[in-house]
Amino acid sequence: MGDRAARPLGRTRASAGRGSNPTVRPVTPRRTTRAGPPGALQQVVVRALRPLRDRDFRLLWSGLAVSLVGDGVWLVALAWQVIELGGGPLQLSLVTTLFGVGLVGCVLFAGVVADRVPRRRIMVAADVARGATTLLLGTLALTGSLELWHLAAGALVIGSAEAFFVPAFTALVPQLVPRGQLLAANGLEGVIRPLALQSAGPALGGLLVAAASPGAAMLLNAATYAISVACLMAMRSVPLPGDATRAAAGLRSVLTEMAEGARYVRSQRWLWGTLVFAMVTILFLLGPIEVLLPFLVRDETGGGSAEYGLLLAAYGIASATGALIVSSRPFPRRYLTAILLLWGLGTAPLAVLGFLDHLWAMAVVLVVVGLLDSGGQVIWGTLLQRRVPPRLQGRISSLDWFVSLALMPISMALAGPAGELFGVTAVFVATGVVAAVAGVGFLFGLGLRRDELEHPLVDEPAAG
Repeated sequence: MGDRAARPLGRTRASAGRGSNPTVRPVTPRRTTRAGPPGALQQVVVRALRPLRDRDFRLLWSGLAVSLVGDGVWLVALAWQVIELGGGPLQLSLVTTLFGVGLVGCVLFAGVVADRVPRRRIMVAADVARGATTLLLGTLALTGSLELWHLAAGALVIGSAEAFFVPAFTALVPQLVPRGQLLAANGLEGVIRPLALQSAGPALGGLLVAAASPGAAMLLNAATYAISVACLMAMRSVPLPGDATRAAAGLRSVLTEMAEGARYVRSQRWLWGTLVFAMVTILFLLGPIEVLLPFLVRDETGGGSAEYGLLLAAYGIASATGALIVSSRPFPRRYLTAILLLWGLGTAPLAVLGFLDHLWAMAVVLVVVGLLDSGGQVIWGTLLQRRVPPRLQGRISSLDWFVSLALMPISMALAGPAGELFGVTAVFVATGVVAAVAGVGFLFGLGLRRDELEHPLVDEPAAG
């Protein structure tokens, strides 16, 4: 979660949507079918891009896309700025850890705020804070006044602001987009995030650092936040959902509202069951990918950083493709089955990774994992937005994100010792097997297949 973060599932869009309007159905779908493959492809593209017809969502998505490019630039600028200041891995680790501290430390409180305060206002404040911080750091760097503690403090502020932005974004999307288009809307986010954050941003950052300096790259990042703020300000004002007015008035304490969110999670088997399953997969998946894969590339293929980068790029492109494919389809009727199988069985190919000694074969495995994992994320994000009451969506999305963020460092801390003790190959076998077994076990052991049939998520017919 985190990026595999909690999001909703539900997908009877095609059958339910068409069946609910029998007078229109005989005309349009048949014309599309007669058009042949080009018409079918056009229908897929139109469905995936339909949320962008809404002006406010288009502004929201555009601002996010630009700021994600800036975040990718920041990743490169930060690393090279630490190096220019004479720092090493320890100093860079300290700075990035403080970013995580700000993120994890604020995210639960931020979820409460997202259910109390208009979400667009929170996002504007978060982007202003991040933009002002990176502007200050970039200016200090260009004037030769920057010190390592400035970067550490700035990372803490940026991480804290990020914690407020994400729950507000997640809770705002259902207020802008019709229920029948939520899957496509989450798919668009799933497409742009890896392309901007993992590909375009770092590439642009590397070029800018090489041509100018890390400080110049930081200023570019600040400019992307300014563009995001401009997009948010151009949106119409979106009030809180009607059932959130008491919370917005501040009549209950923050702790009481956090407890309400926790009680809701405990009362929903589908929610806590999927969250626990996600915790298992995060614990077994992220550490091996982040920590052990570079050594697998070096020892089994003789490759280096370039080859490792190619594998990550293949994974990122596959993730974007998987999100696009899922977003162009109707919401699955068996949405919990889809999520657990995509995440569980989709991780299973990692079990063979340690036995491969060709880079192309490793790339194939990561492409499969990226395709399936991102598809599950899009469905999960949509599920949260559709089954969780609007007044609780900020809190539940922040709790889901907190679970992911809290387990990431634990997974990475355990991966190294596990690789030394059992061997890298054995760790990847365990990763694939445990995730697959857990997915099937949670699906059947908790009765989630029955739950999804008892709570169908029927899409309204899409307008236009």
